[in-house]
Amino acid sequence: MSRQTRKICYNFRGADAPPVVASRLGSLCSKITGSCTVKSVSGGSMDLALDATSEVQSATLYSGDILPFDIEDLIRVSFIAKLTASLPAAVMCSFGVASAFNAALDSVAQHAWFRCDGNSLVVETDDGTNDNDDKATGFSLSTTYRRCVIDFSTGILTRSPPAASLGGRAQTQFFVSNDTGALQRVAQSTSFDLSNYAGNLQLFAQIQKTTGTAVGTLSILEAEVEYKLPV
Repeated sequence: MSRQTRKICYNFRGADAPPVVASRLGSLCSKITGSCTVKSVSGGSMDLALDATSEVQSATLYSGDILPFDIEDLIRVSFIAKLTASLPAAVMCSFGVASAFNAALDSVAQHAWFRCDGNSLVVETDDGTNDNDDKATGFSLSTTYRRCVIDFSTGILTRSPPAASLGGRAQTQFFVSNDTGALQRVAQSTSFDLSNYAGNLQLFAQIQKTTGTAVGTLSILEAEVEYKLPV
């Protein structure tokens, strides 16, 4: 008998201000460094917004390091997201799934996510052994929403005998909606192998700047996680 599946859809249409992580009052939490904000706004998005204060800033939406999703059970994760505009050089953002929080994005131990420096949209994975950074998608992310999907279930990593081919997270795949709304697989020439990680992950989105008065906003209209239930 096949395993049952479930979907969790996070939408932010209303007055939603994720609690800070220590309060443990919601399924998603915020973590803020500096005078930036994480809150829902008119139009239905959750906005992670930097302001013009000259300081290090970081606005994060995540599960407070309560890692609810076993990577072996994940089927698909998707975000509908946009930016206010092309990000200045001092600003970067990422969104996807990750292990425990780290203020430095490159130091998050395990992850699969989309990332923007400027408005160029790239994809990255790290399972603690295989580290793929800044793989181009051919798309940009700016003032128009795009659906960005991470698929952990359908890819096949073909290996020559006697080694067995591997499926699922050993060949994680990324998709982005094109200008007509159709999903298009991206970064196909890279093998995104997450098979060396067998732990749990959490939803994760962050925008940050290193210093200066630069601003930027990551708007998330919706996030969805599809996963398998235990046998």
